[in-house]
Amino acid sequence: MLLPLITLSAVLTLGRGLPLNAPHAVGMSSSRLATVDHVVRRGITAGAYPGAAVVIGRKGFSVWQKGYGRLSWATTSTAVVPDESIYDLASLTKVIATTTAVMILYEEGTLDLKAPVQQYLPEFTGEGKERVTVEHLLTHRSGLPPGLQLWKTASTAAEAKQQILETQLQQRAGALFNYSDLGPDVLGWIVERISGQPLDAFTAQRIFVPLGMDDTGFRPAAAQRLRIAPTEMTPPRGYPLRGEVADEAAFTLGGVVGHAGLFSTATDLSVFAQMLLNGGMYNGVRIVREATVRKFITPVADHRALGWEVAAGERGAGEYLSQSAYGHVGYTGTSLWIDPKRELFVILLTNRVHAARARRPGIIIADVRHDLADAAALAVTDEPLLRQIAWPRTFRVDQAADWSPRTRPLAKRPTTKAKRK
Repeated sequence: MLLPLITLSAVLTLGRGLPLNAPHAVGMSSSRLATVDHVVRRGITAGAYPGAAVVIGRKGFSVWQKGYGRLSWATTSTAVVPDESIYDLASLTKVIATTTAVMILYEEGTLDLKAPVQQYLPEFTGEGKERVTVEHLLTHRSGLPPGLQLWKTASTAAEAKQQILETQLQQRAGALFNYSDLGPDVLGWIVERISGQPLDAFTAQRIFVPLGMDDTGFRPAAAQRLRIAPTEMTPPRGYPLRGEVADEAAFTLGGVVGHAGLFSTATDLSVFAQMLLNGGMYNGVRIVREATVRKFITPVADHRALGWEVAAGERGAGEYLSQSAYGHVGYTGTSLWIDPKRELFVILLTNRVHAARARRPGIIIADVRHDLADAAALAVTDEPLLRQIAWPRTFRVDQAADWSPRTRPLAKRPTTKAKRK
């Protein structure tokens, strides 16, 4: 389906995912939710991304499920449709695939969160690494560095894996929070060692297939390529990317790894979000027990839970989600926030790394995420506390603060009198 204007197009879908319901039927305002259109389209017209998929759900239903713009900037590109368009989830992989796999093994008793990583991966070697636990990896307090430029240092996936396993700690385990891609990678290998399956096979068998998330997985099939939003145009690999993980380290590691590489649709993610809101079960299928969900979403420290981020008025969670809300964001322009107190979730998928026309797409997508979460939360009408909050006069996307680099003013030319001095 082709739409005439990329900046104005929006598709309301009635396909896969959660059943649809009118906002008022689940205690939400239709007029306030309509602000979502303005917020998401503002990111497109600003040039941050060519299109987006949004799903907002409450009390078991999808109340806002739309596609905006196109998969790419080309006027002939396919329009975004939430139950068809597939996006590179980037760091959402950490929670949707890796953390959920850890939850399953923890519940089965085969994985001890307090156990040292070396109990499962003896090859995880280096000074002080004997004190790194599975929980340290989940909370980004392992002491591992943020990442490695593996595409420059490793020629094979096996070599790249070995470099991570032998990487020296930057801090003592447990000393402080340091967001790291390496920790989830190690977690993924722990899952593989315990289960005896590759991470993609385990997550498909135990999470995605049971939930009917047919378009979710690592290394998408060639048949799905035309439905996948393209990402980097000039990556170190040397060719434009579409259907291949954008993260260079994940690609070097083979495309199936704990920190990035998962692809999905917005409607597939709505099922996953509802599963967690339901306490680990959806449509009669139980993935984990409710007690396990509670354990992993309970804040630990540094605005982190076990694997998950905790909504704290930043990182795209907005200001009005409840203190029990949790979620994650992805570098490619993706985000998922879940508010169990309000039985609410907010999903945004974009490909802001694809030939952005804006000079600061990272700042724009952060504001769009923030406003989207705020609009969803403030659209709730059956909570007295939220009804007391005044509707914002302007949103961040209207203020557009720091969206364009500031230019230094030209120095004033000295006057003739000054020159004489």
